[in-house]
Amino acid sequence: MKRILCLGDSNTYGYDPRSYFGSRYPLTVRWTGLLKSAGCEVINWGENGLAIPRGHSLALLAGRIRACPPLDIITVMLGSNDLLEGASPVETGARMEALLRCVRESVDGPQIILIAPPPMERGEWVPDQTLIDRSAELCAVYRRLADRVGVTFADAGAWNVPLAYDGVHFLPEGHAAFARGLLALLGDN
Repeated sequence: MKRILCLGDSNTYGYDPRSYFGSRYPLTVRWTGLLKSAGCEVINWGENGLAIPRGHSLALLAGRIRACPPLDIITVMLGSNDLLEGASPVETGARMEALLRCVRESVDGPQIILIAPPPMERGEWVPDQTLIDRSAELCAVYRRLADRVGVTFADAGAWNVPLAYDGVHFLPEGHAAFARGLLALLGDN
């Protein structure tokens, strides 16, 4: 059984965009829950609204990671909130590089998988083409970054993840598609 730490934002948390107060999809719907039902031990560190940790937050994260039981895999899918807050793909990539280096220095051994979130679509949270273009560009930035720092790269945009009316959050079918894509990647390792 693989022990996987999943670091991410609301799509890792399992946010249900139909709710107003941050409710989650049931465990049986969330991609992290689907990994669990496929036989993985999952530690879900998804958090609504989480941007890439920086500064003092990186030191706190490093301590939390060191306190974890031995891990086989760490998945990292962040960056959408950075873009939504106005950061460019290049700025987001620089923040991600600092995070990945922190994770690597915090724990020895687990495979680190950098996941580029699916590109945003026009919706309630994505009113113009600029965010869509930036989210698509983030994939290329992350691919180059993964090569440079020596971590595994995954493009969730290639997994046909359906998004909700807001243009950002996964539909239940999106969680299923995401889980299938990640499980296929894990099966190759």
